[in-house]
Amino acid sequence: MRYLIIFAALGLAACVEEPVDGRTAYLENCASCHANDATGNGPTARALGVAAPDLTTISARNGGTFPRDQVMSIIDGLNRDPHFSSAMPEFGAGDLGETIIVENDGLGTPVPQKLLVLTEYLESVQR
Repeated sequence: MRYLIIFAALGLAACVEEPVDGRTAYLENCASCHANDATGNGPTARALGVAAPDLTTISARNGGTFPRDQVMSIIDGLNRDPHFSSAMPEFGAGDLGETIIVENDGLGTPVPQKLLVLTEYLESVQR
């Protein structure tokens, strides 16, 4: 995959934010419910009485394949199954950073930077 940062209308490089790494994005946005090790049972989930899923087994629950697009849709808030907990915030409603074009087979898809690095981090912690 190739990434290309899209700048604002005037293309001012001074407006570009520092890249965020996936682990930092995870710890800031997900660890309170899914725990620092992504296995679930974080302190906020316990307080809400909600069982947060083990995020290290996403691939295992999907036949050994990490469903990148589905994971991004869930985090963003676009894909919510009926059985999905309403405790999960829609992160797409907030600021997910600069848009990056993810190129795959010659097709480019705009993806917010934080959403991309968070998804890549989750893929890296699969067991």
